[in-house]
Amino acid sequence: MDIVVTGSIAYDYLMRFPGSFRQHILTDALHQVSLSFLVDDMTKHWGGVAANIAFSMAQLGLRPRLFGTVGRDFADYRHWLESAGVDCSLVRQHDDVFTASFFCNTDNENNQIASFYTGAMAYSRYYSLSAAISGRFTPDLVVISPNDPQAMSNYAEECRQHGWRFVYDPSQQIARMDGESLRRDMCGAHIMVINEYESILIRDKTGLTLTELINAVDILIVTHGKNGSRIHADGQVIEVPIFETDQLRDPTGAGDAYRAGFLAAYSYGLPLRICGEVGTLCAAYVLEQVGTQNHRHTISDFIARYREQFNDQGLLDVMLKPQKA
Repeated sequence: MDIVVTGSIAYDYLMRFPGSFRQHILTDALHQVSLSFLVDDMTKHWGGVAANIAFSMAQLGLRPRLFGTVGRDFADYRHWLESAGVDCSLVRQHDDVFTASFFCNTDNENNQIASFYTGAMAYSRYYSLSAAISGRFTPDLVVISPNDPQAMSNYAEECRQHGWRFVYDPSQQIARMDGESLRRDMCGAHIMVINEYESILIRDKTGLTLTELINAVDILIVTHGKNGSRIHADGQVIEVPIFETDQLRDPTGAGDAYRAGFLAAYSYGLPLRICGEVGTLCAAYVLEQVGTQNHRHTISDFIARYREQFNDQGLLDVMLKPQKA
């Protein structure tokens, strides 16, 4: 299956402040805040929803095509993704800006002060999906993950115009979108993936009931954190538990990994229950690491670990077969 993954591509800069932010914030002087926190350490990580999804899909034997806009500092990131098995030929570089970046400072109470630099991501609204791939190939599936909101709308419309099946994953951008935009952009989606809170937020903004939301797409996946996920399809609800692990280190990127695992298994033609189980195991790998792309495994090891908790009746062996180019 030829899968194009659109969305954010970014660097994550994570810092740790050894004290408490609240001890340094004067509530009676909030009108003239001027603060500087000396941090003990800073780590730089590969990030961005689309890049995270593509990376984890490549770990499962696929070669997804990453689609997005980056800045002049992307060279090392490109090398990283390509070496992991991600096709970056559709990534457009803009040398007048930096790649989107997330700067997050966390104190010893896990409070966070963060900033997001849009950078090159702002150019994605001018980057046409259909123009970029015209005459080259026809995608079997397009993933529309968080990005510049206008770009997300553009890609959904292009998919509808060309009859391309697409996955709608608005997640972090739901807060910036109104009900009309959400209704329009999810229209015609083959799969929509959201978490429980996002489900409530979308229903509040659009006025749709849960039943109407389920009926709006072919497959609706709602993740429920530690309570697993629910896959709504063909009038059925498939309950998928989490993959148990006692090595939880950082939740960042776990949702992206779930999407990657689900879509990878789906591309192999596996049943929806197994797709969800593969997704939740992918999420576990990320939860056990700091950083969204620091997990590595062979497909054989992945299958063996899957079978410690789930029963695929041998179906996952299809993942061991070479994929067509």
